[in-house]
Amino acid sequence: MAALFIFAGLPGTGKTTLSQQLARRIPAVHIRIDTLEQGLRDLCNLQVEGEGYRLGYRIAADNLALGMDVVADSCNPLELTRREWEQVSRNAGAEFINIEVICSDAREHRRRIESRVSNIAGLQLPTWSDVEHREYDRWSKDRIIIDTAGRSESQCVHALLSALGRETAL
Repeated sequence: MAALFIFAGLPGTGKTTLSQQLARRIPAVHIRIDTLEQGLRDLCNLQVEGEGYRLGYRIAADNLALGMDVVADSCNPLELTRREWEQVSRNAGAEFINIEVICSDAREHRRRIESRVSNIAGLQLPTWSDVEHREYDRWSKDRIIIDTAGRSESQCVHALLSALGRETAL
């Protein structure tokens, strides 16, 4: 059965790094909402709101229908979008796994935000103030939580694969 791995977390926590590593190891299709949204801005000259997520849902559904695992990489800050990703999975007859990536050390998190360089041409990265004031709904459902504070990328990947019961993907 195909699976949809639904990532969530504030900018700078390590979501993209972890989601890309997961997609490489299991393997899976990787859908990055930042890429879709910037593409919509660049190609369609849109003021993007929910369009990137809606496009991501469609791409995920197509790949899940093919029996492919899908990794969805986005801040996913709203309860609404979290449930919409889950519905995509249910509609495709796939399972879903919610994964929240956090950085519990505020100083480390701020340093990451202030030193980041975008790898998507034209993407405006958020400031620390943007991150601090971002709307982010509390979770009402179970999820895997990966805290990246004080841990190497490989330690975080190992923790995630272990939580998923996929240690053999190492």
